[in-house]
Amino acid sequence: MGISVPVSKHYIASLSLLKATPNTIERPNNLGNPALNQLREADRAVHSWYRFVLSFPPHLVQDYIRKFQLDRGDHILDPFCGTGTTVVEGKKLGLSSVGIEANPMAWFAGSVKLDWTPDPTELLNSAHQVSDAAKTLIEKKTQTLRTLSEESQKIILTHSISPLPLHKTLVLLDQIQRYAKPAHSQHLRLALAKAIVTSISNLRFGPEVSVVSVDKVKEDAPVVDAWLKEVCLMAEDLSQVQTLTEVPAVIHHADARHILGVLAPKSVDGVITSPPYPNEKDYTRTTRLESVLLGFIQNKAELRLLKEGLIRSNTRNVFKADNDDIWVSKHTDIQQIAKAIEERRITLGKNSGFERLYHRAVKLYFGGMAKHLADLRSVLRPGAQLAYVVGDQRSYLQVMIRTGQLLGDIAEGLGYELVDIELFRTRLSTTTQEQMREEVVLLRWSGKVPSKPYPFSDEPL
Repeated sequence: MGISVPVSKHYIASLSLLKATPNTIERPNNLGNPALNQLREADRAVHSWYRFVLSFPPHLVQDYIRKFQLDRGDHILDPFCGTGTTVVEGKKLGLSSVGIEANPMAWFAGSVKLDWTPDPTELLNSAHQVSDAAKTLIEKKTQTLRTLSEESQKIILTHSISPLPLHKTLVLLDQIQRYAKPAHSQHLRLALAKAIVTSISNLRFGPEVSVVSVDKVKEDAPVVDAWLKEVCLMAEDLSQVQTLTEVPAVIHHADARHILGVLAPKSVDGVITSPPYPNEKDYTRTTRLESVLLGFIQNKAELRLLKEGLIRSNTRNVFKADNDDIWVSKHTDIQQIAKAIEERRITLGKNSGFERLYHRAVKLYFGGMAKHLADLRSVLRPGAQLAYVVGDQRSYLQVMIRTGQLLGDIAEGLGYELVDIELFRTRLSTTTQEQMREEVVLLRWSGKVPSKPYPFSDEPL
């Protein structure tokens, strides 16, 4: 017997409604309210299939689509698209959208979230067939639990998943591969990735990823049922979004610092994105467990290859051969920040390998962003508008880094117009207990490369 899908009642924002509202953005008085950066129930469909804990919210994308007065026929880009917030929201609103993402797990998640073709009822029927097969195998008594290879175990957090839930998860993955139709398999795998981080594993996010305390470790978990719950939510969402007009939307698996050849020249009208911030957050740890379980990375060599394709926002992905810092070698403020970090490190006697890289990571980060903004110019249409959501940081020995101001300065050196730096929200620093600014850097591209040379490097960009 087929499984029917309930009709979804969730509201989807429409482009016509956004166009009918003023193109100014009103912020609430309490900018420290965490709800500002959270997924609203009205926007939940598709976005909730899988997303980073600190992903910026769909309603912020709506705000800047409205502010930029983007319409059908316009193309929006998110060059650091993560799990696809901008691209998915663009598609929901009927705008052609494109993303770039270097993390294979995030790229996979975003790409699946753009595929609304599976029939919801058939997806559920396929899931129940897989479920029955998996439960039959799981219920068979075995003295040997399935596990990961020794190489794979070395790159996940210790105790991030208990042996029995891991065994069940690997069994379920095999049954998805064996029984699921090609039209359904990727959605079923993504549903499992979501269940792994929310219901099956021992991970916690606050905001750094870590393992729960010993008393909260899950020795067992209802793996198949947790997965089925996520599939049911997917099917419900598909029944809703399949009523929308289909528009082109794609995410490229690529490095945002090297987009020439990935995107067509003069093809983008608007950019809405949130790149990594310069801090000690290793973004690959956030997706590490599911990346290993789904087969995107299996060992240290593959993990290093992944990190080499990311902008250098933390010391865990800084390598000897990196040279993005040449693009800000003459930026006085960035050089002074790096110098202050290194001097404080020496004063405090901080001599670990990572601590010695703090000052270099800052220069590599802003140099990588300069390289990104330079290449980006060729894919922008004249008059294109850009919004970069970034946050101030004190991650490196409490030296203040005004990320938005520095990115705006670099952009002006590349010929962009710095329209404004708007305050999006404030967030409480767990280290200093001070409110840190999270801002939106607003740029406009005229279409003309400046005649003056780029001022922050001896090398031409």
